[in-house]
Amino acid sequence: MSTIVVQKFGGTSVGSVERIQHVAGRVIKEVENGNKVVVVVSAMGKTTDELLTLANAINPHPSKRDMDMLLTTGEQITISLLSMALQMRGHEAVSLTGWQAGIRTEPIHGNARITNIETDLLQSYLDSGKIVIVAGFQGITASNEITTLGRGGSDTTAVALAAALQAEKCDIYTDVTGVFTTDPRYVKDARKLAAIAYDEMLELANLGAGVLHPRAVEFAKNYGVQLVVRSSMEDVEGTIIEEEVSMEKNLVVRGIAFEDQITRITVCGLPNELHTLSTIFTTLANHKLNVDIIIQTSMDKDTTNISFSVKTVDVSETIEVLDQYQDRLGFTSIEQESGLAKVSIVGSGMVSNPGVAAEMFQVLATEGIRVKMVSTSEIKVSTVVDVNEMVHAVEALHVAFKLGEESVERVMS
Repeated sequence: MSTIVVQKFGGTSVGSVERIQHVAGRVIKEVENGNKVVVVVSAMGKTTDELLTLANAINPHPSKRDMDMLLTTGEQITISLLSMALQMRGHEAVSLTGWQAGIRTEPIHGNARITNIETDLLQSYLDSGKIVIVAGFQGITASNEITTLGRGGSDTTAVALAAALQAEKCDIYTDVTGVFTTDPRYVKDARKLAAIAYDEMLELANLGAGVLHPRAVEFAKNYGVQLVVRSSMEDVEGTIIEEEVSMEKNLVVRGIAFEDQITRITVCGLPNELHTLSTIFTTLANHKLNVDIIIQTSMDKDTTNISFSVKTVDVSETIEVLDQYQDRLGFTSIEQESGLAKVSIVGSGMVSNPGVAAEMFQVLATEGIRVKMVSTSEIKVSTVVDVNEMVHAVEALHVAFKLGEESVERVMS
């Protein structure tokens, strides 16, 4: 009995006619292995960026509904071209938009979540021997409004379809060969992991690793979908993402994530009261502003300062909201420090190995790197440092936790 496999190809993988033909070859190979195949694709190359530029040239402040109408056309180009390429090679294929594929979402434009997938049509096409090509990043509401799924939406589409169809696996094809111990563009000794647990991948994705979107990893974990991140151009083994990883038990730290464009905001002179924290962060949350690392410093029995990190792109709006509610919040001033970065170590082995955070801080101190903020969980430690020390910090930690050693590669293989 043939099984269902979902394949997802990103914008770089389908960025030209030649690359679409290459993807068609990948799909056909999976079919020849005896599987029923669903393919999810993104818009070609920089198509989405070009559509955004076009929209802004017409209207700098377009409605989110019309932006969704516009942006979903990018994926529709790709599905039709890939379907044509497969048909030219003698394979039956059908292209479907997100809504034709039965992807239902909540009524939010620009960043909708999938609520349900109606699989009857998809299953009927698969049962008839057709390759099904689905537009990623899009769906439709109960009132027939077209929506997009936000950043990384095609990853989420692929994982959701794999869950709904009870697929054997979901292959995420990218321009890298798998998930690495850290970004190989910055650290030459970064090594590809043979496997990684959902929780570890979710932390890495949330902390800046761009290989997978956090929402897709969360979906995979919740529904037990086995993910494989692999190269769209090279025919090599990728990285398996699953619930438990039996390999690499000797690795306490499994990966290092980092991101720049971080700003620390300090709200000074707040009343030192029980509800101060909840009031300030509820106010920001009501305006959809995400904060990350939080530090509270009591100045005296009556006043306290609260510092938190945000993405630099959100600084202006964050300060604007705080100023708007200054009378209610009761602070005296706001300070900010930009030019920061977040560097994080991740590994499920931290749970049973005390002292990992201390080792991290010791490494950074030895390298002369000042830590400005800290946040921890059971399987990660995040630090905020000057952005010009970011790569230095990552390289030093990569060496200290032995992530680039040959022995690690042999354990993984």
